[in-house]
Amino acid sequence: MEKRYEGKAKILYATDDPDVLLTVFKDDATAFNAQKRGQIQGKGEINCTITAALFAWLGSLGIPTHYLDQPAPTQLRVKSVQIIPLEVVVRNIAAGSLCKQTGLAEGTVLPFPLVEFYLKDDALGDPLLTPDRLRLLNLATPSQVEELRRLALRINEHLSAFFQRCEITLVDFKLEFGLDSHQQILLADEISPDTCRLWDQQQSDPQARVLDKDRFRKDLGQVESAYQTVQQRILAQLGPAYT
Repeated sequence: MEKRYEGKAKILYATDDPDVLLTVFKDDATAFNAQKRGQIQGKGEINCTITAALFAWLGSLGIPTHYLDQPAPTQLRVKSVQIIPLEVVVRNIAAGSLCKQTGLAEGTVLPFPLVEFYLKDDALGDPLLTPDRLRLLNLATPSQVEELRRLALRINEHLSAFFQRCEITLVDFKLEFGLDSHQQILLADEISPDTCRLWDQQQSDPQARVLDKDRFRKDLGQVESAYQTVQQRILAQLGPAYT
């Protein structure tokens, strides 16, 4: 198959259908803008399975996505989209860079979901964009930016309630979107412990509760088991219709 793109966590291949791509998830792990690299055994299969289940579930709730099906444990068939070069981050609780940049204490519950836009550019360090910088760069029209915000908040509402049922707190997460051939905005990329900050409500210890890539970033160990825990709870909650 013709390789279309290889990123830090996935490879995209062309298929016989020009409107369909094959996404292959890798076990490679990166952090701090790829300054830290490693492998998380089984991560590709876990993230692929979680993404397939959550995208199918969100699609049933009216969220438009590029997901088609999962032909193999580490593979997704997806609609071909033109990725909008913005990372849309939704924050419910202060953690990570928000604490470093604002002085908020980690764990502070925010009074409202904070939606932020970052430029998707590794060479520049994926900088946070102000509204005027968004307009200046013209990466999306004002109406598209508003639609991205609206979709992100809807997804956050659904996911926060869902993870609560899994006894997991959705602290924050990153989304990516793309435009299909009809210029419709579709949720793309993945939703997984790589792209979400997830805290186990069954654990009170600040380190033990971490169920996401922060275990890799901070050398907390037991990364594989944390990802497996997330997968098990998600699939148990969704049931056989999405597995």
